[in-house]
Amino acid sequence: MPHHVNSLQPKQIVDRTVLDNGIVVLTIENSAADIIASRIFIRAGSLWEPPEKAGLSHLLSAVISKGTKQLSSIEIAEQVESVGAYLSTDASIDYFLLSFKTVAVDWPDILQLAGQILRSPSFPEAEVELERNLTIQEIRSQKEQPFNIAFDQLRHSVYQNHRHGVSILGTEETVSNLLIADLERYYQTYFRPDNIVISIAGRVTPGEALEQVEQVFGDWQTNDVPLPKLQLPSFKPQPCQAITQQDTQQSILMLGYLASTVKDADYATLKLLNTYLGNGLSSRLFVELREKRGLAYEVSAFYPTRQWESTFVTYIGTASENTEIAFDGLRTEVERLGCQLLSEDELQAAKNKLLGQYALGKQTNAQLAQIYGWYETLGLGIEFDKHYQQEVAKVSPEMAQTIAQRYFTKPYVSLVGPVDILPR
Repeated sequence: MPHHVNSLQPKQIVDRTVLDNGIVVLTIENSAADIIASRIFIRAGSLWEPPEKAGLSHLLSAVISKGTKQLSSIEIAEQVESVGAYLSTDASIDYFLLSFKTVAVDWPDILQLAGQILRSPSFPEAEVELERNLTIQEIRSQKEQPFNIAFDQLRHSVYQNHRHGVSILGTEETVSNLLIADLERYYQTYFRPDNIVISIAGRVTPGEALEQVEQVFGDWQTNDVPLPKLQLPSFKPQPCQAITQQDTQQSILMLGYLASTVKDADYATLKLLNTYLGNGLSSRLFVELREKRGLAYEVSAFYPTRQWESTFVTYIGTASENTEIAFDGLRTEVERLGCQLLSEDELQAAKNKLLGQYALGKQTNAQLAQIYGWYETLGLGIEFDKHYQQEVAKVSPEMAQTIAQRYFTKPYVSLVGPVDILPR
């Protein structure tokens, strides 16, 4: 029999049920609007690709909804659009995702369609060829954008031969060589019920949701072959400088630091430091380097949530003649966190901003389905929602300084612009 766990959240009850075939179903009943949003996560993303097949997940996400054994691409689109629904597929580093949203009365039909897309894709040759070419065009386009060039070379410097070191799109070479047989093999390996999380939020009870999911997915059986264990190459941190010469009026400069996974105890503190440094017009980097010193066209920081090692990145776009002074300013602001305690007021302002934005990110049914399904897929569990907020709230100035000292030592440096030397 399915196994149920109820988790009480502020204003939300998340019902968690595991079907007999291994599918995890999360239901968040929310009757505020006559909308049901659903997210179907598969634990497969670019981390699961062989290096020589980089881009496989992205290509699969582009073609999986372009035809099933029963329906053509046009018929799928007509079925969605005829009721004003929304359906899309996407791939990330850590998961594959099929999303859809519809009014409650049409939800069973769109769920049925989603089931057909996931269970019997046909990978039409013409569609695969078209999407392969579009992906190659996108890869080429990114090679012309200074920010993407800078981030690409930073990522490669940090991760070397690790799968994190290459864009989710893959490379021109790997994408050019992807075959329909590769898509089918990848699909057969990872698209199976014991590797799936279905997250549903909206005007539907857990009982109604389970009944519909059972109808569509209940007879999908897992084969006896165990899921492959994720095997990633180890890499040794080797901070270095990477420079791409471009004769432009602007330089893009990035400083990167290898940072913790989402499951690490330091995660919440690093998220808080990221908010303090680079989140919005009141952030430290924006105020100091743009408002006060006029050094930045743009300046920010980001720290992606990852189940394997992430990267904490600060970046600045500056006039080429200001490259060296901007480098010093950026590095000084990061290293200041390890040398100088943040005041209680500074820290509390960052907490208010981070937790306020986090709360705003759980307003719609689509956001609720996304966040709880994502946590379940990453192996964090739905209780992580509460745990994360508690961890952020208890960060002290001393904790923030200790974490800054631990991570923000020697940076990886990535520069795109006309300057070919940086201060040591």
